[in-house]
Amino acid sequence: MIDPPVTMTLPPKWAARLPERPGAVRYPVLVVVFVCAACGLVYELELVALASYLIGDSVTQASVVLSVMVFAMGVGSLLAKRLRCRAAVGFGLVEGGLALVGGCSAMVLYAAFAWLGDSQYVLVAFSLAIGVLIGAEIPLLMSLIQRAEARGAVHRREQHDPAGTVADLFAADYVGALVGGLAFPFLLLPWLGQLTGALVTGAVNAVAGGGLVLWLFRPELTSRSRLLLVGANLSVLAVLATATVLVDDFEQAARRAVYGDSIRVAVHTELQEVVVTGERGGPPDLFLDGRLRVDGQDEYRYHEALVHPAMNGPHARVLILGGGDGLAAREVLRYPDVREVTVVELDPGVVRLASTAPDLTALNADAFRDPRVTVAYGDAFSWLRGSRPVQERYDVVISDLPDPGITPSAKLYSEEFYGLAAGSLAADGRLVVHAGSADARPRTYWTVDATLRAAGFATRPYGAAGRASGLTAGPDRAARSWGTAKWGFLLAAPGPRPPALALPTDVPRLRSLTSGSLLAAEDHIERTRTEDGLRSSTLVHPRY
Repeated sequence: MIDPPVTMTLPPKWAARLPERPGAVRYPVLVVVFVCAACGLVYELELVALASYLIGDSVTQASVVLSVMVFAMGVGSLLAKRLRCRAAVGFGLVEGGLALVGGCSAMVLYAAFAWLGDSQYVLVAFSLAIGVLIGAEIPLLMSLIQRAEARGAVHRREQHDPAGTVADLFAADYVGALVGGLAFPFLLLPWLGQLTGALVTGAVNAVAGGGLVLWLFRPELTSRSRLLLVGANLSVLAVLATATVLVDDFEQAARRAVYGDSIRVAVHTELQEVVVTGERGGPPDLFLDGRLRVDGQDEYRYHEALVHPAMNGPHARVLILGGGDGLAAREVLRYPDVREVTVVELDPGVVRLASTAPDLTALNADAFRDPRVTVAYGDAFSWLRGSRPVQERYDVVISDLPDPGITPSAKLYSEEFYGLAAGSLAADGRLVVHAGSADARPRTYWTVDATLRAAGFATRPYGAAGRASGLTAGPDRAARSWGTAKWGFLLAAPGPRPPALALPTDVPRLRSLTSGSLLAAEDHIERTRTEDGLRSSTLVHPRY
């Protein structure tokens, strides 16, 4: 909460030199409030976005950042009381500190993730520090503007309007927050990226805050205070400028700390960071935003299990939701009677890389150059919804999507999503879903099963095991049980009758999957069913 406005009397030596003209103080202060509010919201959004990329679970990260920051703003407002007697130098130092902390927050958070492996505590610390500094801004500015305007009102023999001052300050603050909120996703993020965008924002913050005090409220500063503010702001700008110059080298070093020295390709698409690693001559590993998507050494175990059980039946037309790496399409195209494969991928950059990078095209057998393959770009949910009514239904729908435990993926494992998928299936069609690890997260796995059943499907559970050591190849997150990575799948068919869990009679030669292993995996996964009565996940009530 902000303290009630207090009219203060200036010492004569200050009063004689502050502007008397109406608006000479108010308007510059409102401009700076606007700029600082925009910078403050950019810091918040940058922390939320980067934490979501690095740690995952965007709902949790947004809740942590916003709740801690709002609490800290209240603390900052209370602490600002102690600075009201020296509001000018206090505001200048607060803005310098905010510029330094907010501008460097992205680099420090990324460094903690890269070299320490855990950035959650760093996230909380920065949210707290930035919130305290933002909370101190308005009370200090209010003290400054009221001093100046109270004196001006006395000279003009007018009545001072503290309520109007409060309204103006908050209006500038809210409008600045709007501009900062829009500038982050549409300007800073695509043009400058996370790290440079935060550093530039910090520099703007330092110039605006320090410039206001040194220009407009210079009479309130002692010689020592002026030197302190000039030195502090120049030091902050020097740190931010140095970090901006070194940001590319820093990012490369951090990337090597995360992925090792065997980075083959690293690109930023419009949606995410895509990194291909692996020793020369060996199979590549594909990471999306720091999470392993494909492990070239045993990805075949995952993709054989995902694709081939669903191909047991008619499979002339196949729809792959996700699968921008082309590996699910590779398995589908091994059947010569497949006439059409449609891949729906959110990120064109992933498909572009999988179509052109030699390491990936060798792994996916150049699947995207096959004339039977068509790629549609967009969100799988929106694409299914926009493709209705379906003129010619698909025999097989393969859901090769990120893990259901990741918040942005929750709608892709909802009852509504599976209802749309059912509308795209032929009467005797099959839907296969990667549902996460039944061993590591049984409740999530069986919630997917309950959701499919609620959407009108009958299901058969099964799974596959990866190699006993190292990283696994499932979408987005590794799951380990007794030293072996396990992936859980659900094979579903519309209606009350479950589909047959077997391999097609015309199945090509496989490296790891057999009909016997499918049935053994079904028995194993059935034993992980720990509770009955799980409710389905919907758009308005996600349960993952």
